[in-house]
Amino acid sequence: GLIYRGRYIVNWCPRCGTAISDEEVEFREEDSKLWYIAYPFIDGSGEVVVGTTRPETMLGDVAVAMSPEHARAKELDGRMVRLPLTDRGIPVILDEAVDPEFGTGFLKVTPAHDATDFEIGLRHGLDPFIVIGSDGMMNERAGAFAGMDISSARQAVLGELEKQGLLRKTEDYRHAVGHHDRCGDPIEPYVSKQWFLRMDSLAAPAIDAVKDGEIVFSPERWKNIYLSWMEGIRDWCISRQLWWGHRIPVWYCDACGTEMVAREDPAECAGCGSKEIRQDEDVLDTWFSSWLWTFSTMGWPEETDELRKFHPTDVLVTGGDIIFFWVARMIMASIEFTGEIPFSDVYITGIVRDNQGRKMSKSLGNSPDMIDIIDRHGADAFRFSLMMLSPPGQDLLFDEKKVEVGRHFANKIWNAARFVLSQEEGEGLFAEDGLRTAPDCLTGLFEILFGSPPSGSFETGWEDEWIASRLAARMEEYSAAIGSYRFDEASRTIYEFFWHEFCDWYLEFSKPALRGGGDRARGAALAARTVLAASMVMLHPVMPFISEEIWSMLSPGAPLLAGFHFRGLPAGMRDAGLDADVSLMMEIVTSVRNIRQSFNIPYQKELSVVINTEEGSGLSASIGRFRSQIMGMAGIGDLVVADGAEKPAGSAAAGLTRLEIYVPLGGVVDLGAEKERFTREIEKLRVECAKIEQRLGDEKFTRRAPADVVARERERFGEMEDRRKRLERILEDLA
Repeated sequence: GLIYRGRYIVNWCPRCGTAISDEEVEFREEDSKLWYIAYPFIDGSGEVVVGTTRPETMLGDVAVAMSPEHARAKELDGRMVRLPLTDRGIPVILDEAVDPEFGTGFLKVTPAHDATDFEIGLRHGLDPFIVIGSDGMMNERAGAFAGMDISSARQAVLGELEKQGLLRKTEDYRHAVGHHDRCGDPIEPYVSKQWFLRMDSLAAPAIDAVKDGEIVFSPERWKNIYLSWMEGIRDWCISRQLWWGHRIPVWYCDACGTEMVAREDPAECAGCGSKEIRQDEDVLDTWFSSWLWTFSTMGWPEETDELRKFHPTDVLVTGGDIIFFWVARMIMASIEFTGEIPFSDVYITGIVRDNQGRKMSKSLGNSPDMIDIIDRHGADAFRFSLMMLSPPGQDLLFDEKKVEVGRHFANKIWNAARFVLSQEEGEGLFAEDGLRTAPDCLTGLFEILFGSPPSGSFETGWEDEWIASRLAARMEEYSAAIGSYRFDEASRTIYEFFWHEFCDWYLEFSKPALRGGGDRARGAALAARTVLAASMVMLHPVMPFISEEIWSMLSPGAPLLAGFHFRGLPAGMRDAGLDADVSLMMEIVTSVRNIRQSFNIPYQKELSVVINTEEGSGLSASIGRFRSQIMGMAGIGDLVVADGAEKPAGSAAAGLTRLEIYVPLGGVVDLGAEKERFTREIEKLRVECAKIEQRLGDEKFTRRAPADVVARERERFGEMEDRRKRLERILEDLA
């Protein structure tokens, strides 16, 4: 008894000539008008005024409704008004669906051409009066307007109303108009005979499965979207008036009127034996077969081995645009027909749109050729860029320039691998004479990755221990991100680790050791190759091609990385104290480099630097451990580190937690000229920021300009404000 046939209002596409479900209706905001029409009382005692966006449907009105809370409800209930442009009288009725605050508080009731009005009509026993046909043209019941299309009829109706003095006023009005998501034409609410599926009993267990946590949505906000739709679900119109699809298995006997439902085509009427039978011409909605997908593809209703093994599955990855079309319906179908949920996790991806926020389509010509992009940038670069720049469950505004992020990263990875592989000391790691020093975390990780311990003796330094510790920390972050479907965070984690910590810092730290030779150089080569290999393991799901190629070069006879099972890191690799000390050293080097950049001081010119540490913090000793690295990497000729050190006159300053860095500029730059330069630039930035702020404060600009243009302006404003504040701080220091 779940499937029934009835005459109900449906979403009708006149262009395609078929009913469509609520989920196939795409609403678009459109500028329109709200026309106020007078409906005179039949007794001539006055009128009620109704606001409408569709005056042409007025010809199908069967009542005027008002809220029971309306001030004139008792006075007007049951009164008769004359329907303008017709000779029909219609009643004034009371209904809770009417918003007394909207328009005049009166609603024209057109059950044949509005879903809300159809429900009002059912409650009050009002028959639909159809004036628009299935072809989108006014029919014979529209009287003088018959044969007109909707747009022409609207203008003609308005003209006649104005001529008769019944058009009271017109207002601009913006509202959402339903369009067919396939052809793009406006849909028409239309009363017709269709097949429906009752949804309440199917929806209840599917709601419970999500509320009870059996099925989990990621990102979590999609859970509320799913539940909101399911708890307000309406019966599903499953019939379509199309040439293709699964025919509805219902036959009609023209002789006796019998209706038959059968799995096999019947040869005659089951009631009277007549051969004059015909099958229903409608087909089923395509989603009516798709909702069976999780189990029907594996032999259901038979209890096959595939069904037992693979149902339910673990994860469904899909887009939010079909959460109602497909996801919710698969859950309902699976529970109804198999007694099981179809999957335990639903990961909702965003939709890739063009840089104006539009869906990509052939008709708009805004859909780039993926093969061309891959030819220009590489498959790995393309894949990585999309993953890193796509927040979970949110749409990505695509611009090919964004793929440059992945292309630059791929180049960085390749160049770093070439450097590591060029170290001669790394070649001897795979000899078969065994490990000749005490095993540690790095040699243990080497064995996990390459199947046997490294050969020879090694001496590792703090920099090797630090990069091993950072690898352990980043792998933990990466695994957590992957486990929670935060693929953007996972991609960003490997990017930050490899580009900045491994390439920018560790490889620079390790160069003196590599140049020195002996066991220390072998230790540095061991660390570099081991961490590079572990990085390829992390990188492989994101950039499979370059990681597979580099992996194959790292050890003789390496198995395919695609089939490699990584057992995890050895215990004890994390060293939080060392991480903190090296992080502070890196911040100091970066701060001095930033001061150089602000004052255009070339690296070849050595600086004097004073670091004032907080009394009793112990930072002087921590910094002293890395004194040579700080001086070498920041281009410092003279470095003073002391608790309570004084700030030299004419110094640029940078503040870090529990310490300050001073760089005396006297004799290094022309302080007077620098002050003037900063003052001019600050003023220029202030003027430009004021212009952008004014533009962003203009509602017309933010409403009418493309979303990407507004976003760029906001981003530009933020960058300029940050730079202005930074320059003001520098100028204050110089003063």
